[in-house]
This record gives sequence, structure tokens and C-alpha cells, in this order.
Amino acid sequence: MTQSTSKALDGWRVLVPRGGKWGDNVAASLRAHAALPVIAPLINFASAENSSDLSNALHELEDGQFEWLVVTSATTVDVLVSHRTKIPSTTKIAAVGETTAAALTLAGYTVDFVPEGDNSARGLVKEWPHSEVAGRVLIPQSEIAEPTLVAGLSRLGFDARFVAAYRTVGVPIAEHIMADVASGRVRAILVTSGSVARQVSQQLSPLPPDTIVACIGPRTAFDARAAGLVVHIIADQRSAESLIESLVEYVEELTETPHPARHREQHRG
Repeated sequence: MTQSTSKALDGWRVLVPRGGKWGDNVAASLRAHAALPVIAPLINFASAENSSDLSNALHELEDGQFEWLVVTSATTVDVLVSHRTKIPSTTKIAAVGETTAAALTLAGYTVDFVPEGDNSARGLVKEWPHSEVAGRVLIPQSEIAEPTLVAGLSRLGFDARFVAAYRTVGVPIAEHIMADVASGRVRAILVTSGSVARQVSQQLSPLPPDTIVACIGPRTAFDARAAGLVVHIIADQRSAESLIESLVEYVEELTETPHPARHREQHRG
């Protein structure tokens, strides 16, 4: 089965919780499966409240005071670009996954390390090269980011510094989309982060019992459950391609065995 030929989602309305280039690309992939994507951005990003902390940290970065820069999202890359940050050749860059690495490369930065297995903060710490366990590390993230990286890299021996690079804010969903979700016309919802999960819960709960919730990875699934959502699908790979493929395979199994599989949580890579 390939994304270009499968029509498993024929006629399915699938809520895409982010806009921009990412949302457009996901919508195109869903259309390749004959789905009807509903782009409804649930989160957006704003400047960090304490901009002086970020400016000071980026100044130290440009001055060569950090051995490593760890980047966990394309949004952080946008922040670096907006500040015209020049990273010295003596500072190495780690990206949490291939999507972030691609954004860094596109922005003109050289990426030195990307975890091969688990594209998450935990995976990055777990796969961190043992020869690189000393010095200062800068970790610019969302202000609500969990301390996983700071704690993990500190345990490895680094002087790890977190700085808030941006704020994640909720976006009110359009009333007609809320109505489509409530009525069950939206058959599936893609959940790409804990922030998205919380917005789904706040703005769209309670979901109809037949609405499928597909999460981009185990950590997001954990956050979704914590927000009160029932999770049906967990894509093991933190990528849009894996998330869509997971939904396709789940729906194909629904078609084959509609009753036993309907509410069984499934993992797909």
C-alpha cells in the first residue's frame, strides 16, 4: 500500500490541527487517500514574554559560549532566523528529529546530530553520543516545554540551559467546524502535540464516541489522555507521514472487522 494509491479514507473528513505549509502538506497527503481534510489551526506561536532572556542567550550563543545548541521544533528554527542568529563553527547543533533537522538545513545551519530511533526529547538524550558529555548546552523551546532535555543532558554531565524562545497559544476554532465535530461529520482528528491535545479537549469535548483520535507519538498520546481524550491510534514515528499511514491502516482494519477493532488502540510506525 502506498499513500498515492490507497483510497482507504474515501469521504472521511479529517481535522488537521495546524495550518501553514505543514497543514497544506498534510492536507495534500490526506487527499491522496481520498479524504476530505479540514484545516483548523488550534495553536499558534507568539514571542516569548521575557524577550531579554532570549536575546541574551542568543548573544552568548553567537559569542561561542555554548558547545551545543539543541533544537526541538521548526518553530525554534523560525525564531533563530528571525533574530538572524549566526552560530559559530565551534558550536554543534542537535535536532530532535528529521523534520527539525530539515528546517535547520533549509535555514542554512549545519546539523551535527539527530537521533535515529526515537525522534523525541527522550530519544535524543538516550542516543546522545557518549563522547560528547561536557560543556554548555543551550535549549531554546516553548515556554511550556517539559524539562526532559535539561534534566537528561544535565545527568549526562552538561551545563544545560533552557530559555523560552516562544509561547504556544490556543486559537479559537470556527463554529461550523465545531458543529461538524459535534455531529460526527469529522471522522478523525490528528493530534500533533500536547498543546493541540489540550485545545481539542477544551474546545471540542466531548467528542462523539466514533470520532477517531490519532496521535503522532507516545508522548503526545500520554498528553492527550491526560487532557481527557480517548486515544485510538499512536504513530511510533513522529512524522506526518507516519501519522497518516497509521490512520489509513487503522481504517482499513475497521473496514475488515468493524466491531472488534473499532475502539482498539493501535500503534503504527
